[in-house]
Amino acid sequence: MTSQVRLVTGEELTGHAEGIRTVYAEAFSAPPWNEDPAEADRYAERLAEDAARPGFTAAVALDGKAVTGFATAWTTPEVFPGDRSYGQVAHALGPECTTALLCGALEVDELAVSPRAHGTGLGTALLAAVNSPATDGRCRLLTSARAGAALRLYERAGWHRVATPVPGRAGLVVFPGPGHPGAREART
Repeated sequence: MTSQVRLVTGEELTGHAEGIRTVYAEAFSAPPWNEDPAEADRYAERLAEDAARPGFTAAVALDGKAVTGFATAWTTPEVFPGDRSYGQVAHALGPECTTALLCGALEVDELAVSPRAHGTGLGTALLAAVNSPATDGRCRLLTSARAGAALRLYERAGWHRVATPVPGRAGLVVFPGPGHPGAREART
């Protein structure tokens, strides 16, 4: 499998929605995520809305015309959101750390690679591509502490795990990117 990774606009990304939906379903229906396949449909529908977010960027991996992976990111608002898992993260980190590490940073929202492309370096390439627009290296992501393969990928790519645990059912881990100015102070 020889996939090419490239940055795409939101409009181009929605043109790959069916392939993205397939990769999302393959990646997130397996442990530790165990998502219902209907979540992939909802994600594909949400792509256009996500593409309208400030600072939106996306990368797609294609083997010919087949999508083998994708990543999306956007700028975290200066006023940190309270929906989804954001509230838990803000509570665990506290207002000062949340502002320093997360607000205004490019947030990787989704990164998925088809299982048949695992171990090819595609996840690392997608992560690097989607974070290339990050201002002053300020990028970050959240993932589950149960996602062993994802944790290893991020650490191999030079991302720094924040020492503060985020309690809750999801068991979230915060990762500032390798060039994030606050990463050294936050890591374990």
